[in-house]
Formats: sequence, structure tokens, C-alpha cells
Amino acid sequence: MKQGWRLWAMIWIGLILGLGFSACKKKNSETGKRVIVLGIDGMDLRLLKQLLAEGTMPHFQRLIQEGGFRPLGTSIPPESPVAWSNFITGMNPGRHGIYDFIHRDPQKKLDLYLSTSRTVDPPESKSFTLGDYVIWLAGGKVELLRDQRPFWDYLAERGIPVTVYKIPAEFPPEAGKARVFSGMGTPDILGTYGTFSYYTDNPPANAKEVSGGDVYPTFPKNGVAEMVLHGPKNTFKLDPKKPYLRSGRGKQRNYAKAELKFRVYLDPENAAAKIEIGDAELVLNQGEWSGWVPIEFELVPRLLHLPGMVRFYLQEVRPDFKLYVSPINLDPLDPALPLSNPADYAEELGEAVGRFYTQGISEDNKARSHNILNDDEYWQQSQDVLAESWKLYHYHLDHFDRGLLFFYFSALDLGQHMFWRLHDPTSPAWDAEASARLGDPIRRLYFQMDEVLATALQRVDPNTTLIVMSDHGFAPFNRAFQLNSWLLDNGYLYLRDRSKRQETEYFDHVDWGRTRAYGLGINGLYLNLYGREWSGIFMPGAEKEELLRELKQKLEAVVDPATGEHPIKVVYRADQVYQGPHVEKVAPDLIMGYAYGWRASWETTLGEFPQGWFSDNKEAWSGDHCIAAEEVPGVLVTNRQIQAESPTLMDLGPSILKEFGIEPPEQMEGKPVF
Repeated sequence: MKQGWRLWAMIWIGLILGLGFSACKKKNSETGKRVIVLGIDGMDLRLLKQLLAEGTMPHFQRLIQEGGFRPLGTSIPPESPVAWSNFITGMNPGRHGIYDFIHRDPQKKLDLYLSTSRTVDPPESKSFTLGDYVIWLAGGKVELLRDQRPFWDYLAERGIPVTVYKIPAEFPPEAGKARVFSGMGTPDILGTYGTFSYYTDNPPANAKEVSGGDVYPTFPKNGVAEMVLHGPKNTFKLDPKKPYLRSGRGKQRNYAKAELKFRVYLDPENAAAKIEIGDAELVLNQGEWSGWVPIEFELVPRLLHLPGMVRFYLQEVRPDFKLYVSPINLDPLDPALPLSNPADYAEELGEAVGRFYTQGISEDNKARSHNILNDDEYWQQSQDVLAESWKLYHYHLDHFDRGLLFFYFSALDLGQHMFWRLHDPTSPAWDAEASARLGDPIRRLYFQMDEVLATALQRVDPNTTLIVMSDHGFAPFNRAFQLNSWLLDNGYLYLRDRSKRQETEYFDHVDWGRTRAYGLGINGLYLNLYGREWSGIFMPGAEKEELLRELKQKLEAVVDPATGEHPIKVVYRADQVYQGPHVEKVAPDLIMGYAYGWRASWETTLGEFPQGWFSDNKEAWSGDHCIAAEEVPGVLVTNRQIQAESPTLMDLGPSILKEFGIEPPEQMEGKPVF
């Protein structure tokens, strides 16, 4: 989803927060109680047990023998923003208000937004134009939408040092006494989860279908390619060609797009190229990645610039020209949006280890999904992300004396999403040749996580509690269920013109006046309820209750005739698995708990209605976890004995508070596990 961000938000918030905080750079010389939490996203219980039985995870084996090991109950649904919010708050989604990657405003027609943060626009009345330029008298803001306090606030307010590095669902980072660096949910400079650029004189056949990136046909002349790196809308400047547009809301400003021209000089004989961009000049060989290159978009000449940074990958010089440019990341040395609390914590890290990926989902899975990067290239890019994490990990451990240190690793989660088909021969997308060439990337990633643990074990003393945890496990994504097609074919959802079924995207041909239910996001099913939805057609009460029972019963009974399997293991009722003020406002009415090996189709998440209800998944994205929570528990391994028989994510915050002698607040649902 390409959701533009307002430039004034980037500039104003960056300036305001940049002036508002001072960093805690001084190393704490006092030693005391320490808790180290390693957040390894997606570590799977089944795979870990298998590798332990093989004797290939010696440091995990050692920790298990010395302490405790349990399955860790995940969230419903087991989506990363939901799961990590359970951990952060010690509460269920009904209280913290995060249910999916995507939420909708039920009072507005398909007003969709990223679930964890949102930009609040200032009114245009707070600005005036001066020629083609716009002068703003007020700034907007970016809000963290997760409700409830993070558990670490209770530590920091008592003077206990807290450092939380890249935890998901924490953008923008909250103000307070804890040092926090934002993680998953942090956008690129375009305000997306990551939009790459690809320049080539031989565009792929799927160029117009690529999501998460833009393909730009580029034809060098006399060995020189002139190109443009496209930034976000420049809300300080109107488009001089067409400054205003007419819409249903009247005359609307049409802003110019921030752009940065750059040039590439090709050397086909030596399969190399020189890139000139801004003040930077670099030479790459074919198949070589650059380091981070700082860039600036000029917003107002000589007065206002928007900083960022990119990496280049010279994929090919001959016979074709192919240049990949990473999403434009926020520069930790000069962030245009708040990356950390305090603000100069980001600068501290950038100065200590060099520039690094700040975009929340750093591994470019979209480029691999659309075959812009092949398996070897994606593996290299993801390993570069991990190499940066290693540097930052060592830096944090070296500067940690007491209090809480949380450090997050994304490599295993994204690796299992993209490489399950190279690990599991039963996958419809199994590629034996690539698996042999890369040596089963998933196993390699687990071995790397064992080395991550080995490094932490070297720092553990009798006064240190070490916790290794994952937010959920993993599963194959072999078959897909078309939820909205099922709703359409069973009379719960209607189109205005069924002949347009194959053309429908984002529900654009849905007849909301007759539709009773629709699927949105990966796991959500919503009723078109009067008084809540903008198009609601039936009343709460007995009619709603009957429809909930009917949908649950019928969906759980669906059978795939090709396999004899039930694609849906359980349909959860939100009013039975959630408690809290957000259940009625935001939550789906039903949550789809898909069976092991199944998941919602991509078409379901995009509001499409293909023919048929079942299909093989032959995409690169071949592993997943957005299924029944019971199928993908996380992992909890610690050097303390675990007393709780069935711990969950909500229990870990209270457990950490208890380690420092702090009683968890009553509103937390979790209980200490030690």
C-alpha cells in the first residue's frame, strides 16, 4: 500500500523532537541487576526442537539445560504488530487496540491506514501560498496508535536504565525516560513500509504489477544514463504545471513531487559503472552493492532540504542495464522523522557503527517477490541487514551495565517467509536447485541465531537474567483460501455487477447496500453493522448474533476437495477472545484461524474476488504465521527456572518488572512466570 506522508510532518516533527531531547551517551559505570531480552522474531518451536535433537544448536541447548524452556503463547491473530503489542503492554488487543497490520475507519468508506501509526494533517487554513510555494503556519504530527503504557515505563520512572532497540509497533517512539529506537512500522521517506526503485533498459513483463517498488524504463545514451530518484510529495511547493485539482471536496492543492536527478556512467567493457548523485560519487562493479549514500531533496531552494539515504546495487551492465536502488531510508545521522527517544540516540548509533537500515522492515521481500532480486541477491541483502544488526548488538552489549536491554532480530522471520520453499520439499514452490546452492537458508539463519545467543551468554553473570523470546512460530504457506470469494458465492457479499468480478480491486464494485460481511486484512472478517459501519445494513442484537454463529459454523466446515483438508481450523469471535474498550470500535467481528499450511490469499487482503476458493501458493513468500494461534506458538528460553506451565507474551512484561522488584500494575493481564 503506497500511502503518502505529508512533508511538513517530516520536517516539523524532525525539528521539534531534534530540539527537545538530549542523549544519554555516557556509559553507566555502576553495575547492578540486569535483564537482557533477545527478541528473535519468528523463532519456531517445531524447528528449534528439531535442530536441538540434531545437536546443531549448542548454545540454546546449554541455556535450556541451565534454565527454562517453554512454548510461548502468541496473540490472536499471530501477526507481528498484534503480538509485540501484547508483549509491550501486558494486555490483549481489546485494550491496546492493535488487531492487524491494517485498520479501517468504519465511519468512512474504506478509509484504510497502517495500524500502529497515523499522520494527522493540519488544515490548509493554517498556510498561505506565495507564488508556487506554500508557507505553513502549523505543523502536523505522527501518532503512535497503540494504546496503554509500555511495561518498561515502570522501570524507567524508577531510575532503572532501559534501552529498547527496534521493537516492532513502536513508531514514533514514545517520550519518556527510556532509550527507545523504533522498529517495524517505521516508514521509509515516502511513508511506506518500503518502496524500492529499479532502473533498466529491459523492463520485466510484470513491471506494472510490481508493488513495493517502481520500475523506471531507462535507456542510456553514449554510455550515460540520466535518471531521477523520486521522493515524496513536496507540500511546500505546488505543481507548476497543474497547481490545483477539482474533486468532490472542491478545489484541492496539487503538490509537486520532490525529485533528485542523478547520473550513471557505464563501462560495459569492464562491467562497471560510476554513479554521481548529489555530492556523492561512487564506482560499482557489476553484482556489487554500495554502502549507504546520504542524499537530500531540495524542498525550498537554499532554505529547506529533506535528508535521507539509499543503497545502490549494480545488478547488470551488460547485456542489459539494471540498477536497483533501495527504499529511501531515514538517515540516523539526520532523521527527517523521529527515530528514537531521546532524539540523539539515533545519531549516537550512527556515529558509533555507521549508517544502517532504519526502515522497519529492512529486508526487501517485495523486490524478491516480484523477481527484481533473485534468491542469491535477496540472501545477500538480508545478510547485510543482519551484519548491521550484529554491529549494533555488540555496541549495545558493550555499553550495558545495569537495567533492561531489549534487542530485536528480524532475520529469522523474513528469512522463513521468503525461503520456506527452499527448506520444505512439500512446498508447491519447492526449488531443489536453489536450496542446494544456498544450503537451506532457514537452517543457516537458526545457526546464526545460536551465535547471537552465544554472544549474550558471554555477558551473563549471577546478577543477569537472560530471556530469549519469539513473538510467534512459523508454518508453511502451501495453500490459500479466498475468503471474499467464499462470502460472495455464499450470499454474504454482493457486487453491483457480477460481470466485473475479475476486475474488482479494493472492493471497488461491492454493493454495500446488500453486503452483510467482508474480509479485510489477513485475518479479519467484519460485519456490515448498522450504527458502526458507514454502510451498515443490519441492527446489532439477535440478527448479529445469528450471523456470527452461522458464519463461524459454515467457515469451520469448509473442505478443500483437492486435499480433503479444512483450511480454517477455528474462527474466533472477537467478543470472546478480547476484552476492553477497543473491541467495539476497531476489532474485526471474527478472526480467521487458518489451519497449518494454509493462509488467506493475497487477493483477500486486496479486496479481490477471483473464481474458486482454493489455490496453491507458488510465490516466493512461502512461509507464514498468520494462522490459528495454537499452531504457531512462540519460544521462551531463559536462564531462570520457569514456574508457569503455559506462559504467553502478556506475561513477559510483568515478569521483567518482577525481576527488578516492581509489582506489575493491576491493569496488566499477564502474570510473572518465574
